Parts: sequence; C-alpha cells; structure tokens
Amino acid sequence: MKKLLSLIIVPAVLFTVEKAHAQQVKIGVFDVDLMVRAMPGYTTVDSLLQIYDRDSIGPQYNNYMAQYKTLDSTYKADSLDAATGKKSKALWDSTAQQRQQVLIYLINWQQIVQYNEEQKRGQLAQPLYEQVANAYKKVLDSKKYSLILKPGAFEQGTTVVDNLFITVAKELKLQSLPRELLMLGPDPDAPKTGTTTPQKTNPAPNKKP
Repeated sequence: MKKLLSLIIVPAVLFTVEKAHAQQVKIGVFDVDLMVRAMPGYTTVDSLLQIYDRDSIGPQYNNYMAQYKTLDSTYKADSLDAATGKKSKALWDSTAQQRQQVLIYLINWQQIVQYNEEQKRGQLAQPLYEQVANAYKKVLDSKKYSLILKPGAFEQGTTVVDNLFITVAKELKLQSLPRELLMLGPDPDAPKTGTTTPQKTNPAPNKKP
C-alpha cells in the first residue's frame, strides 16, 4: 500500500513542481534538522549525548531494575502471608502496585530513553538551531521563495528545485556539506547553464585569380 501511495504521490509532486516552475514560482529544498546535523559543532552534541547516556540514562535503568528485583522478591515472599492473613493484604497490594509501575517503566524503557535523548539533544543543539534558523530566515527574506520542500518530497535530480542547503551553508560560512545534501539540487547562485555563445568562424581564404 505504501509503495502504491508513493507511486501516486511522487508524480503528483513532480507535476506540481514543474507547473510552479512554469509559472515562475521559486521552489527550494531545505530541512532545518538536517542542516543542524551538518554543522561542525554537531559532533560536540553527539559526544555530550553519549556522556548523558552513560552518566544519566544508564544509572536510571540500573536503579529501576534494582527496584523491581526488590519489589518482586517482597511481593512473592509476602503473597502467601497476605493470603492467609499473617500480613496486611493492603500492604501487599501496595507492593504489587509499585512493582507493576516499575515493570511498566522497564517494558517501555526504549521509548522513554528515546524521548529523553531527543529532549537532551534539542537542549544541547539549541545554539546550532538558532544559527541555522537565522541564516535560513536571511536567505528566505532575500530570495523570496514561494515553496520550500523537504528532502524526500520530490525526486532527486529535479533541476527546478533550488538547493537551499548550499545557500544557507554560504550564509553560515561553512566550508563543506555532506555529499547527500549537495546532491539534492543545484546551487541557486551558480551561473545558469544552457546558454550558448556564438562560435567564431574563420573567414574563408581568398582564392587567387
């Protein structure tokens, strides 16, 4: 079903792009998240995130696992006493509830980690996002684009879509971009190709009478 939808959507997007180009509507391709990840300072974000995983996420998991083992042992040890009335059933029910809550955390741990990492990544990368956002705004203000598409919304190699990753990188004074971003479209500031200059022809030599 997804493949069928892609076969329908991609030609429709290409038709829209071609039609917009014919009407002199300026279209660019850009994604703030991808641009931030291409920034030189993003390697520091990755390094700090690894430290966060080691010093914060790891100990949290160990803490929850230790809690669960303790509660599980207490729950199993007191189950018979609670059933026979030797121990308070209300206390046993409370242990069972706490055990269940910790178990839910452990079952959903991957989703919890992913959410916490994204929150931390956004916090660490905030200065980079601000730099990219400011440069992107300057480009849009000066170039007056009518439509901005994200990578994947059109077929690569479509020359009517300007590659704003290149333009924003120039605004940020970056020396290079990953190849996958450079391949998304042409540099809108590059000289336009397709124009030909008349070739000089040598005059025919005069024939001697």
